[in-house]
Amino acid sequence: MTDNQNIKSRFGIIGNSSALNHAVQVAVQVAATDMTVLITGESGTGKESFSKIIHQLSPRKHNNFIAINCGAIPEGTIDSELFGHEKGSFTGATEARKGYFEETNGGTIFLDEIGEMPLGTQARLLRVLENGEFIRVGSSKVQKTNVRVVAATNVDLMRAVEKGKFRQDLYFRLNTVPIFIPPLRERGNDILLLFRKFASDFAEKNFVKPINLDEESKKLLLKFRFPGNIRQLKNIVNQISVLEVENKDINAEILMKYLPQNQATTLPIPLNEQRDEGLSERESILFKALFDVKKDIAELKKLVLSFLQGESSGKTIIQQNKHLFNTIEDDVFSSANTTLPATSFNNSAQNAPASTSFLLNPLTNTKEDEHDDFEYAKVEDITHSIMDDDNFSLEKQEKEMIIKALKKNNNKRKYAAQDLGISERTLYRKIKQYGLED
Repeated sequence: MTDNQNIKSRFGIIGNSSALNHAVQVAVQVAATDMTVLITGESGTGKESFSKIIHQLSPRKHNNFIAINCGAIPEGTIDSELFGHEKGSFTGATEARKGYFEETNGGTIFLDEIGEMPLGTQARLLRVLENGEFIRVGSSKVQKTNVRVVAATNVDLMRAVEKGKFRQDLYFRLNTVPIFIPPLRERGNDILLLFRKFASDFAEKNFVKPINLDEESKKLLLKFRFPGNIRQLKNIVNQISVLEVENKDINAEILMKYLPQNQATTLPIPLNEQRDEGLSERESILFKALFDVKKDIAELKKLVLSFLQGESSGKTIIQQNKHLFNTIEDDVFSSANTTLPATSFNNSAQNAPASTSFLLNPLTNTKEDEHDDFEYAKVEDITHSIMDDDNFSLEKQEKEMIIKALKKNNNKRKYAAQDLGISERTLYRKIKQYGLED
């Protein structure tokens, strides 16, 4: 057996994939030093096993080794757990207590889920890594420790640094020697080796016959994504071993019953079923809003085109600005004499979907809340972006409609606003804008 195979056998690591062998080799090489190591990989890939390799093959192997899950310790007590505290330093501190860094002096401490460590504790840890110094909670006395730190995480620490959730200086101090543990789905036939190992262990422990896979079930297993990695595979093996009492020869049909169907394959997902899991809820809402705006602009172009048909110079304007109406059916421009059914401005707005009507015509805006000004500004921006102000003025049409409505209702703004389909507040603002107060 090669050195790597001996190491894997000693520490219970199953597999022969190149990525796994490389990770083992790096762990063996760095073990003889006191360098800080950062182990990365998905949850369930066996990161703690590599921390044990590093400790057991190091000069510190006869001293303490302790594994700490940083995500499992409450933020209010993690400083006390790691660095200790003095009597009376906080409620419940009835006596002085040594922390893990003090207890493992001369040994190795494995900090799992380091990305979950609070920022204040990160600053304390950085001091230990830089100077070997720490201070107990409630004390002012600086103490020394000689501890080798091996950290692990299943999150992207650089992204956490960018978001301000992890200290950049601590990241670079921890990442002296990086070791990446590959996910199970990237380890090929290692999946089958692990399946056989777990099945054999279960059978030996429970005095039953081990389960076996046929060729089709092996192919199916190799396509499974294993988001839970080795831990998930072991659970699946144990489930099958317990429940398939009558039949120990497992075919693809039986195996399918134990594989979650929403994770069953690494094959490409059909386009109509594909989900972008990388999008946050906020991003999804933003994309939907953008599509809605595009639809609104198309509706507005149709409305403006309909309006232009009723103007004497409308056909000329349409011909000169075809590019502004490129979302409308092509046959609209097939002839200079083409006409569309006459549609009033108000009727077009009323027939539009409720969610987009306020974009089609500022006069249809009946909102009286704090968003009124924003929505009207939005309408004006869109309107001016799709038409030539020198040839056609929507403001001019608005002004004329307001004047007509006021005359019809003897300058009674309440009834004029009702005829126009807008709020009195909007009408008041438009009257002021166009200088119609008199």
